[in-house]
Amino acid sequence: MPNEIERKYLVDLTRVGTLENGVLMKQGYIPTADNTAVRVRIAGTKAWLTLKGENKGLTRTEFEYEIPQQDAKEMLSQLCKGPSIEKTRYLIRHRHHNWELDIFHGDNEGLVVAEIELNHESEHFEVPTWVTTEVSGDSKYYNSSLLTYPFKQWHSK
Repeated sequence: MPNEIERKYLVDLTRVGTLENGVLMKQGYIPTADNTAVRVRIAGTKAWLTLKGENKGLTRTEFEYEIPQQDAKEMLSQLCKGPSIEKTRYLIRHRHHNWELDIFHGDNEGLVVAEIELNHESEHFEVPTWVTTEVSGDSKYYNSSLLTYPFKQWHSK
């Protein structure tokens, strides 16, 4: 069974340096009756349908399938409820790991997070200097949560 093991961190963009080759992403979620997430994502010229199980620590089951971009566009407009998440993703190699740095747009403007995928929960890795606070277990940083409670509303109360 395929698993996703990832850790998520906030980022200080002033420490990152020049970012190149970002890919604009748009994604939405198809409603489910439980804690399963069904995501539709368009990234550049490609698209995926992803099914994710409930988090158990840093690990959750994940199945991901490339789909035709036109199908993804129709799923986003017809099956996904509410707004979409829009972000630009940059891949950054640091030491022996790849980091995905996401700069959010729209209702989540101002939020910048980085994720690292690991082979096992106790895998050692070096944290880059531009990483600040770990938010791996905080559900408000899940992309699916950012649809219902976007970043721009966090400090407006």
